[in-house]
Amino acid sequence: MSATVYQQAIKTLAEAAHGSGRLEDPDGTSRLDNPLCGDRIDLAVRLAGDAVSAVGHETRACLLCRAAASLVGLTAPGRSPGEMADAAAALEGMLTSAAVLPPAWQALEVFAPVAAYPSRHGCVLLPFQALQAALATAAGKR
Repeated sequence: MSATVYQQAIKTLAEAAHGSGRLEDPDGTSRLDNPLCGDRIDLAVRLAGDAVSAVGHETRACLLCRAAASLVGLTAPGRSPGEMADAAAALEGMLTSAAVLPPAWQALEVFAPVAAYPSRHGCVLLPFQALQAALATAAGKR
């Protein structure tokens, strides 16, 4: 795997660990695993009206997954569940079909080098999928 996948921006995101830690009184939670590489994320979300107000995650994973979890923790607060679904779709499109990212999601560009490594797509997508699952449990409680 090329060293360009593990560029400084990805390392910085992973080290920042935005949203890392347990979230008290969440509205929705999820636990997802990537059985191919052993990544695991427990993600909790709190909503305020129609927007995410807080995200907490406990991530035991590779650098790519930890960076993606950090990006979720950084970008989800203040956004609607629909916006985060759009982000997940934009990321998957960029990874799988070289789709151009919408201007609102240029931060996802950091993962562009991963597109060349399909076996690592799941690592990057797992935190976004965990957020969608947590949002679905929150919606089920409303």
